[in-house]
Amino acid sequence: MRKLRAAVIGAGNIAQSEHLPAYQMISDLVEVVAIADIQPQRSIEAAKRFGIPSAYGSAQEMLEKESAIDFVDVCTWNQSHAELSIQAMEKGCAVICEKPLAIDLPSAERIAAAVGRTGVPFMVAMVSRFGSEAQLLKSMIDQGELGEVYFAKTGYLRRRGTPIGWFTDRSKSGGGALIDIGVHNLDLTWWLMGCPKPVRVTGRTASYIGNFTTKGVTRWEALDKGNGVFDTEDSISGMISFDNGSSLFLEASWAINGPGGEYTQLFGTKAGATLQPLTIYGENAQEYLVDVSPQTQKVNKFAQELKHLIHCIHTGETPISPVSHGVSVQRMIHGLYESARLNREMVLE
Repeated sequence: MRKLRAAVIGAGNIAQSEHLPAYQMISDLVEVVAIADIQPQRSIEAAKRFGIPSAYGSAQEMLEKESAIDFVDVCTWNQSHAELSIQAMEKGCAVICEKPLAIDLPSAERIAAAVGRTGVPFMVAMVSRFGSEAQLLKSMIDQGELGEVYFAKTGYLRRRGTPIGWFTDRSKSGGGALIDIGVHNLDLTWWLMGCPKPVRVTGRTASYIGNFTTKGVTRWEALDKGNGVFDTEDSISGMISFDNGSSLFLEASWAINGPGGEYTQLFGTKAGATLQPLTIYGENAQEYLVDVSPQTQKVNKFAQELKHLIHCIHTGETPISPVSHGVSVQRMIHGLYESARLNREMVLE
């Protein structure tokens, strides 16, 4: 199988802390041949650190000069996802784009239209789908072991953990805790449920604690962290109803006066399940309640995600997180924000 050539757009924190180390773990499958960033010195430093041959000060320059790229990895702030993804696709490159798909629903739909127009492979980087426990649970659900999943609850809460930088600037991020960390749990749980069509949403946001001065806590920092803008929500809760009668409760927070942590719970007609850790709640052959905790091998989710993309490029298979899923998740996010803004339930088209 031919080794693919990748180019990365964005040399910020997510690229240097997760994506580029993951590429090094699968160097037999892919080589990162170029990296671009709007701050040229940062791309030069990242190229030196990770042994990347070429560094550029703009994505456009890189796409014009690097003619043998197989796929582009978009690791920039949300506002630029659509423009950069479309540029890469129009150059004939496959694309993997960091979550969320875009800053808003119209931008997500523009990306989907470009995927249809160009016909190149496209994958949304929804990395939570690639954990070993999530993969096992998905296979169990698909095989009917939980029966019909009719309700789910999920949350990603930080007692204090508002990121520093562009994340809190709505013009660059599109929102706060929901579009930053809640999107992981929303996407993962919806995918585990079988991706039913969302029809109604109700959401409530809060912005009381996120811009905190609490001492003794660590925070995720964007490399561009000096803007000082904070105009996003720090917390959100909501309910999503689907066309098959199932529903999903979601909560996410960067800062809340309560215990932090992640949880995902699914309730089916035959059994239920939780992640973090994976546990199945059911009955045995003698009709006694039993809890089963399957053991899985821990994997690097980012490396697994990239390996899946590479497989799809070689085989022509559709990724498990295609652009259509990204648009659906963006539609749910949009609905939750609109519901909170208008203080009423939203019906989704």
